Amino acid sequence: MDMQTYRDSRARAADASEAIRAAMASLGIPESVWGTIRPVVTHRGSPYVHLGIVRADMVERMAKAMRGE
Repeated sequence: MDMQTYRDSRARAADASEAIRAAMASLGIPESVWGTIRPVVTHRGSPYVHLGIVRADMVERMAKAMRGE
């Protein structure tokens, strides 16, 4: 992978990471839950967001918000 691909993918992953952090914060989910979210770029240059392990009650709260409840 070339450096530009890495930078572009890293930027996309970082933006997505920040978006999910902001969404979780707006739901009142504490920073201790979303503070470990991080952007990741694979060796092929694909952008991902590592969410890690999240407590079930927090995931239920996120799912409820996604469903619009």
